[in-house]
This record gives sequence, structure tokens and C-alpha cells, in this order.
Amino acid sequence: MAGTLQGKVAMVTGAATGIGAACARALAREGAVVACTSLPTDPTQSVADQITAAGGRAIVKSLNVTDPEACQRVVEEIAAELGGLHILLNNAGITDDGLFMRMKPESWRKVLAVNLDGAFNVTQPAVKVMVKQREGRIISISSVVGLMGNPGQANYSASKAGIIGLTKSLARELGSRNITANAIAPGYIQTPMTDKLNEEQKKALLANLAIPRLGTPDDIAGVVLFLAGPDGAYVTGEVINVSGGLYM
Repeated sequence: MAGTLQGKVAMVTGAATGIGAACARALAREGAVVACTSLPTDPTQSVADQITAAGGRAIVKSLNVTDPEACQRVVEEIAAELGGLHILLNNAGITDDGLFMRMKPESWRKVLAVNLDGAFNVTQPAVKVMVKQREGRIISISSVVGLMGNPGQANYSASKAGIIGLTKSLARELGSRNITANAIAPGYIQTPMTDKLNEEQKKALLANLAIPRLGTPDDIAGVVLFLAGPDGAYVTGEVINVSGGLYM
């Protein structure tokens, strides 16, 4: 497929559903070969099949981002099989909400292990590939709650704020190697979770937005394409807030 990312190899974590799936499809539409990674129990193959059916190219790799050795192995396999790694999208993430005073240590550790440690585990071997290439784009999905906080989400907010600190440090370390690092902070995105809200809950949620609708995974994918493509070449260390005005 011809496009702005022709000849590039992209790796997407948490690629099976939602934002990850939309970004994988968008990257492929622009010509990137996409390595879709997620847990072995996730429907990742269906995303790769959609990409292939649309004329793109994708492979699937099972990956638990909390396993550092597996992350290193999978990154190395992707680079060897596809001829490099030019774009990394750190998207894998979970929630385990609860009021801070009652939050169990295992809930704290579980969310940090996937959302923040997972980004470290994947990014470190990816950076080694990118440094050798002298080229790379690291894009990490943070959250608006990493900027503003949210009651009942101390663990999630902390993990997503950590992504921002990691991103800015990577930008400073890697800019001289032609590698950019940026984060995207989504707000309320249309997902199966928000579909379960009743009308009163949706009304209260929308009242806080300047643009009175939920975001879509494609709203996030468009920003990923900007950061991954030629127009984003001089953008690094940024956190792009995509929240419809929830936070400004």
C-alpha cells in the first residue's frame, strides 16, 4: 500500500481492540507493515486479517508486556523478520479502579506493572534497534487523567503520569539519534465500557466536554499518524491532549 509510511515497520501493543486496533489499521493504511501484539487470549488475529483484507500487511505476535524477557524476544523477532522497527506504539493498558484509602497493594502493582513497567519493557529493546537504525518514533498512550487526576483512579493516573515523564526523558536522550518520543493523552473514548453508561451518566459526562461527544479510537489514530509520519519529524517530548476539551 502506498502512503506516508511506506517501507516502515510499526509495532503496536494492545492491538486487539479499541485504540490499539484502530491505530494498527491506520498505520497499515499509510503503508507500514504492522506487528500487532497482545495477550494470546485476545482477538488480535482478526485485526491482522482486516489489515490484510484491505491490502495491507500485518503479523501477529503474542505478548505479555509485564514479561521483560518476552518483550525483548518479540521486539528482536519483529526487527529480524520485518527488516527493522521504525514506529513503536505503547498502547497496552488496564484499569483496576477503587478509592485510594481502600486500594489493595496488588491493585496498585498490577496497573503499574502493565501500564508503566510494560512500556519500559517494550521500549528499551525497541530503542536499541532504533539507535542502530538512527531512526525511530516512540508514541505512548497516556491519558487525560495522567494530567488532571481522577477520583478512584490513583493507580491508573499515576501510571499514565509516569508515561509522560518517561516520554520527556526519552525525547531528551534520543533526539540526537533521529528518534522522537511523544505521548497522547486521550479523554473519554467510545468503548464497550462507555457503552454501558446509562443516559444520565452520559449526560453528566458530556457536560464536562467542550466538544459534546465521546471521542473515537479513530480520533486517536489520526494523531498517531501525524506523530509517526513526516509531518511529525520535528515534534518530540510532547503530550498531545485529545480529550474534546475535558482538560485545557
